[in-house]
Amino acid sequence: MINAILVFNNHGKPRLVRFYQRLAEEVQQQIIRETFHLVLKRDDHICNFLECGSLFGGSDYKLIYRHYATLYFVFCVDSSESELGILDLIQVFVETLDKCFENVCELDLIFHMDKVHHILQEVVIGGMVLETNMSEIVAQVEAQSKLEKAEGGLSAAPSRAVSAVKNINLPEIPRNINIGDINIKVPNLSQFM
Repeated sequence: MINAILVFNNHGKPRLVRFYQRLAEEVQQQIIRETFHLVLKRDDHICNFLECGSLFGGSDYKLIYRHYATLYFVFCVDSSESELGILDLIQVFVETLDKCFENVCELDLIFHMDKVHHILQEVVIGGMVLETNMSEIVAQVEAQSKLEKAEGGLSAAPSRAVSAVKNINLPEIPRNINIGDINIKVPNLSQFM
């Protein structure tokens, strides 16, 4: 099982953090710091697998990572996962990001965090690998983007609400609304119409 997915830059700033087990925030921060220091001090020509039992409180946890340009992609897994399979999964995740963002960079992870999380959820959900076919992942992300554009996104919601209110066909705008003992006087709204 995948216990955590961490992406951080060369300076240790986390750009994507996803834990698949419940941990206190202080413990998560400690894991991020220690993981960065463990991975940073390793030479680029050394194996990409690292034992990290002390980080998660067990002896069968491993860090599997790849370093791309300015970003480290780190997966913390237990002994049931194949190291080479996870390396391939990291490659699939990075190539999918690259296809969705057209030459992905660190700024894409910062400014499009919702899309990055959506891509990650297409690949891994609940710590289990869901999909490894890049074309299927990209197709699902594009379908989600089309759906968001068709709905106008969240930014268009206020203007849609105003236009919906303007399009209400009331023969006459009520001046007083009486509900039981409550009497509500409606102000003149002609300036908004």
